Amino acid sequence: MPPVFRRSPAARAQRRRARLPWWAVALPVVSFVALLALVAHSSRASAAGVPQGLAPLLEILARIVRSGAR
Repeated sequence: MPPVFRRSPAARAQRRRARLPWWAVALPVVSFVALLALVAHSSRASAAGVPQGLAPLLEILARIVRSGAR
């Protein structure tokens, strides 16, 4: 028979109490804010025939959500 490996209750409790480091929360927040700022302030850039600002992005996202709900 193969040996049975069991963890002690203290080892299981310690594993459950694992916490995220501060940067694991900060990096996604910072990147989201940076991308949102780029999209929101893209009206300064001028490309021919490309809709500017946050409204077109929200319209595209709404279309994707509506098509996924079917």
